[in-house]
Amino acid sequence: MYVESVEKEDYRELLEVWEASVRATHDFLREDDLLELKPLIYEQYFGALDLTCVKGEGGDILGFCGVQGGKIEMLFVAPQARGAGIGALLLDDAVAAQDASRVDVNEQNPQALGFYRHKGFTVTDRSPLDGLGKPYPLLHMALVPTP
Repeated sequence: MYVESVEKEDYRELLEVWEASVRATHDFLREDDLLELKPLIYEQYFGALDLTCVKGEGGDILGFCGVQGGKIEMLFVAPQARGAGIGALLLDDAVAAQDASRVDVNEQNPQALGFYRHKGFTVTDRSPLDGLGKPYPLLHMALVPTP
């Protein structure tokens, strides 16, 4: 497995991975909020990010990462591919190739929090609302440099 760039024609498949991943890991998210986010993700967010992905043997996208200005804005792995090292591969690439050192994590997503902590990130701050002003607190995390 290796990390590769995403093309615009991959956006539909990315959106499918995003939705499946969110449904598997963000059980706190209301259906209305998910449906509100979906067109924003596709029409605005994807185009604003430097997107990379990992594809399976058949060419299907198993996970993707979006970075902007040194911050990981998205990192999602298809539910059937979780635990296979895809998230770590995408994160390591974002840190090494894109100088990513910050990420926001939903406070109600302990799996993501544990993943980023395991990879050397620490919580630096907390916001009571998400980026859309919804009541989903965010934990702001930064990569702690190793001495």
